Amino acid sequence: MFKILKRSLPGPFTYILEASNEVPKILKITKKTVGVRVPDNRIALELVLALGNPIINSSIKNEDEIREYTTDPEEIFEEFKYKVDAVIDGGAGKNIPSTVVDFSSGPTPYIIRQGLGEFERYL
Repeated sequence: MFKILKRSLPGPFTYILEASNEVPKILKITKKTVGVRVPDNRIALELVLALGNPIINSSIKNEDEIREYTTDPEEIFEEFKYKVDAVIDGGAGKNIPSTVVDFSSGPTPYIIRQGLGEFERYL
């Protein structure tokens, strides 16, 4: 599993892994899994390096069926300007979600959602 992660990250994948005992305590949740994403995005990678820690975040899902995920920073700012401290404008992203791969049930990966990443090439 770790060889696959090392070869495919940073990249267009989200990996579901078994969480350590600390994750539910830190996030105040009862889930036993955690989604790990290392995007191939210069801004995100630089933020993580500068902070010295991973970033916890969620996607912005729209009710709009055509535009399921908002990636335009101006639209994000307009919708959330009173709810967030900052929006970093790195330009609009792709509107294709990551491929989600579940490793939480053992060594055999299971693709939950096919997205931008072609997981089979890393097997």
